[in-house]
Order: sequence, then C-alpha cells, then structure tokens
Amino acid sequence: MEPQWKALLFDEFRQPFFQQIVYHLKSEKATNATIYPPGSFIFNAFEKTPPDKLKVVILGQDPYHGAGQAHGLSFSVPDGVKPPPSLVNIFKELHKDIGMPIPVTGNLSTWAEQGVLLLNAVLTVRKDEPASHAKIGWMDFTNAVIQKISDEKKGIVFLLWGKFAQEKQVLIDETKHYVLKAAHPSPFSADKGFFGCKHFSKTNELLMKQGLEPINWQL
Repeated sequence: MEPQWKALLFDEFRQPFFQQIVYHLKSEKATNATIYPPGSFIFNAFEKTPPDKLKVVILGQDPYHGAGQAHGLSFSVPDGVKPPPSLVNIFKELHKDIGMPIPVTGNLSTWAEQGVLLLNAVLTVRKDEPASHAKIGWMDFTNAVIQKISDEKKGIVFLLWGKFAQEKQVLIDETKHYVLKAAHPSPFSADKGFFGCKHFSKTNELLMKQGLEPINWQL
C-alpha cells in the first residue's frame, strides 16, 4: 500500500477484523479459490490516490466478480474490458452533464490519479459470487478509512450513489465535507434519480469554490 495510507491506517492493520480478513483470504487461497481482484490490485485505490491528493470519494459496493474485470477501483475495469452496465450509465450521465463523449475505455485510473478515491466498501470477491466477501471484515476496514478521511481531511466531496453507499453518510462530518447523494447507476435504479443528478459538474463547482483544480472527467 502507498506509504502515506500505510501510516494513516497503521492502527487498522492491527485490529482483529483485519487479521480476520488475512486469515480468510489465505484459507480460500489454500483451497485454490479464485479471488478478484488479483492480490497486487486489492489496494489499488490507495496506490492511485494518496491522501495528500485526495479531493473526491466515489464509493462502490464490492468488486466485479467476472474474469478480468476487477482491478481495485470502484466501477472501473481495465483497458480492453467491456464497461459493465453501471459504468455505461455513469458515462451517459457524464455526457448529459458536461457533454463528455462516451469513452471507449472503462478504465477510470486517470480519475484516481487526479484525486478521486474509487473505493469499494468490500475489497475482494470470489469468482462469480457477488458479495461473497461482504462479511469477512472489509466493511469494518473501509468504514475506518471513511472515518479517517472525515477526521483528517477537509472539503472532500463524497459521492454516495444508492442506499448502500448512503448508509456510510453517518461516518462523514458534513460540517467540513460535502455529500452528494443520488440513486445507484445500476440499470435497475439509474432512472430513479441518478440520471440528471449532475454530480460531476457539481463536484467541480465545489472543488473550484475551494480554490482547487477541478477533475478532468474525460477519459
């Protein structure tokens, strides 16, 4: 993990819930279970977005569970992988909001490198078994991450899409941060408030209001 995060989260790595995560992953590996993303990408969101560059948090649920899709960034897929439906809807909203052409890639790494923490609440999953690692301790870890960001930083824009993400709102000090809420971009709910939310232009307005460089959402 990136050194700044490692220092910031030092105490969390010593908690029983983190030891439980390590034990569980090692146990599954011992049975030859396929786990996504690959080990080197589990903490990719932290590698790409160190704390001193952090401006925005986009919270996802758990990694994509299909082969080659997950690479440790919420909603993102590697170059050459077809964007899943939720990501397609994110691109549609970007097009409506700021006129961005629909990208040919679903790789959101350039967002992460500009300060957008693409954080899933659960950082691993078994192949073809969505939410299979939802109860092994990751929720405790990422809740602690959100709490730490809230405590240590100021002026972060949190994008909470859907009921699951919005449950994390209690961890955020809204006297010093910004929270934008909308329906989840899934095809099941995008037309219930995600389309038309204009979160991308609103995020940049909030950043510029603080004298910060806006995010270039173009991929």
